[in-house]
Amino acid sequence: MTDAPLRIALVQMMADADIEAVVGRAAGEGADIVVFPEMFSNGYATFDPANQADRAAWIDAAEPLHGGFVDQFRSATRRHGVAAVATLLERATPKPFNTALLIDAEGDIVLHQRKRHICFFGAPEEACAAGDRSAVVRLSTKAGEVLVGIMICMDREYSDVADDLARQGAEVVLVPNSCPLHDDPEIGDVRLCGIRATAFETVMAIAVANYPAPKDDGRSVLTDPLGRIVAMGSAGPDLIVGDIDLEALRRLQKTEWFRRASPYR
Repeated sequence: MTDAPLRIALVQMMADADIEAVVGRAAGEGADIVVFPEMFSNGYATFDPANQADRAAWIDAAEPLHGGFVDQFRSATRRHGVAAVATLLERATPKPFNTALLIDAEGDIVLHQRKRHICFFGAPEEACAAGDRSAVVRLSTKAGEVLVGIMICMDREYSDVADDLARQGAEVVLVPNSCPLHDDPEIGDVRLCGIRATAFETVMAIAVANYPAPKDDGRSVLTDPLGRIVAMGSAGPDLIVGDIDLEALRRLQKTEWFRRASPYR
């Protein structure tokens, strides 16, 4: 047991960033966990849905779980002694998956999460299959052990995913993301408000890593279990670092037990 806070680094960078250098920088800032944006293997690239060759090429570029792309993260986490959430278009048959992997400080994959609520209504995710489960793992960090789950982008907009993680005892939820969070032309900062509300309703800390402008709008955010913003990025490329007090979080989960144990969940 340690009194040190859990330090989380949110990678608000494009997919051409040097993975080794980014993980090293986060480690240099004392991070326990580094979270990358959604589908970092291709930068959440899209394709022309009317062009079957374009669609096929996008699918063909999917990465295997045990290949060079994922190995970059495994090597970097092992070298720098931090955990990381690696994201990729995962090669699979008949359709690929939008996937996030939690890799521990030993370079081992300890959580394999596939996006459950895919954006089936348009490219690129109409070419993907949906995941069917969420899991929570006990991750060893310099701050001690922490119960961690993952939601991928639109998963955070559906209560079933957050409820599944809360029921399994999650303390911290890591969210690779790719969409406007703060400056959406139609809904403004509603997604940011939703992240904060979900944290409050489930008594979990939530860490969201988003792409910078002009792809998305940055604003990667870390909230505490009361939905308060601990750290948030601006619109441009950045590495955002924030701390979660695990002892305070656990005390709050005990006193606010009724949120996590609601009979309506």
